[in-house]
Amino acid sequence: MVGVNLNVVMCVKIQWLGHAAFMLESSKKVLIDPFITGNPVAPVTPDELNPDLIVVTHGHGDHLGDAVGISKRTGSKIVGIHEVSQFVNGKGAQGIGMNIGGTAVVDGVPITMTPATHSADIEDEGEMISAGSPAGVIIEMDGIKIYHTGDTGLFYDMKLIGDLYEPDVMLLPIGSWYTMGIKEAVKALELVSPKVAVPMHYNTFEVIQQDPEKFKDLAAEQVPDVRVVILKPGEELVYPE
Repeated sequence: MVGVNLNVVMCVKIQWLGHAAFMLESSKKVLIDPFITGNPVAPVTPDELNPDLIVVTHGHGDHLGDAVGISKRTGSKIVGIHEVSQFVNGKGAQGIGMNIGGTAVVDGVPITMTPATHSADIEDEGEMISAGSPAGVIIEMDGIKIYHTGDTGLFYDMKLIGDLYEPDVMLLPIGSWYTMGIKEAVKALELVSPKVAVPMHYNTFEVIQQDPEKFKDLAAEQVPDVRVVILKPGEELVYPE
């Protein structure tokens, strides 16, 4: 065991790419909901992203985004609900299908798919295609669990997600209109009890304009044990610090 440091603490770098897109990086690089093209706040181009794995929460264009193109360029698999995986396979990418309630280990990364309350169909060349249910995902990277809720409203079974999986970091929408707003998102933190929360899915477009500082202040009042970290597109959080 000479030269091996058993006290090394692994960490995950979480970079917000605007809207609901994140790059998680530790021993692997996992890209979530890569809406880059057409995203007015995206700090990168699709060609700058080279993930080992792509995860898509549902089929809407602002989440499926550039997944197919990035997958075909890099060879990275796209993990999503079964219907989304079949769609991306038909586009020449490599989809890995799973479903809500299960855990799949893909290229060494455990991914648990959770419910979300939203819609999910894919619009492709003017046609609406059934794409299964919306979902959230809990991604475990080197022992650290990140819960990306996907697009969702508030639902009480979030408490079960917190109880069962005990996520360290929660990435959740605050934009309202299409998803939870600030009040509902703070209640979601109360139900899940993550250690750290990062707001997402706001200020991309006019209808989802929100002040994240109001979310942070309300969370400090109602769930003081949760640390809220506000990122600008392109900024990173390292967990644990």
